[in-house]
Amino acid sequence: MRIVTRPDMDGIVCATLLMEVFEITEPTLWVEPVKINNKEAGIKEGDIIANLPFDNRCSWWFDHHFTNSIGFDFKGEFRIALSAAGIIYDYFRDDFTRNYDKLVRETDRIDSARLTREEILLPGNNPYVMLSFTIKGNNEGNESYWNKVVDLLRTEEIGDIIEEREVKDRIQKVIENDLEYKKYLLKYTTIYDGISITDFRPLTSIPSGNRFLVFSLFPDTYVNMKIRNLEEKKGHIILSIGHSIFNRKCRVHCGKLVARFGGGGHLGAGSCSCEEEVFENSKDSILSILKKNVEI
Repeated sequence: MRIVTRPDMDGIVCATLLMEVFEITEPTLWVEPVKINNKEAGIKEGDIIANLPFDNRCSWWFDHHFTNSIGFDFKGEFRIALSAAGIIYDYFRDDFTRNYDKLVRETDRIDSARLTREEILLPGNNPYVMLSFTIKGNNEGNESYWNKVVDLLRTEEIGDIIEEREVKDRIQKVIENDLEYKKYLLKYTTIYDGISITDFRPLTSIPSGNRFLVFSLFPDTYVNMKIRNLEEKKGHIILSIGHSIFNRKCRVHCGKLVARFGGGGHLGAGSCSCEEEVFENSKDSILSILKKNVEI
């Protein structure tokens, strides 16, 4: 059996929990949703997919994204929830020998962006938030780190985990990156009627940083639209749209909006990849929807 999940905090915790209840015989497959949607992930019988869209070749599926719902029976569970990890924890509640209550509660808060301004600006005060910021899904070279964090969560307490040498080094790197990322956000973000638009397409190297930082820099905005090049596919971009976690006025369902372009997500955040020409032809329409700020 094999776990198939995405490399973010929710996916990391999904893998942690699933390893406790299944006899896993193969390394975890870390993939982004677009590869599942495009049938490029090589899903096979015996796979347990979590925190990703459904693939009919898998044996189990657990997810919570509104846009991933399906209309037929499967083995596992889908429901709208704060995290996929929380669904797995409830589903196998009596099968765990280790207490993961705190880990799952914090994962719920992190994945649903129910964080305080202090936790965003001073993440070191919350070790779970700090750990989550070290998990970046844009570099396959990080797989050994993702696997290490899963192993640590299964055996160690959070206070010891953030003191582990590689974790500690990555935390320091996150702090350094955020200082640089702030400069990029200020340079490449424009404001349009309460909407912050971050366009990183002029950059050959995509900056890495705290995904919530844009909301603290532009507190009067209620939603952010970020565009960046899809490095492995020329002429394509990745579009991400997310509600501000400080100015909670946005009523547009981000997942539904990006689903129009083959993407998906939650009420508060969604992403998709598409041809740059398609995005440019639709940009004004997207901005109009966000500006009207009504439910869709």
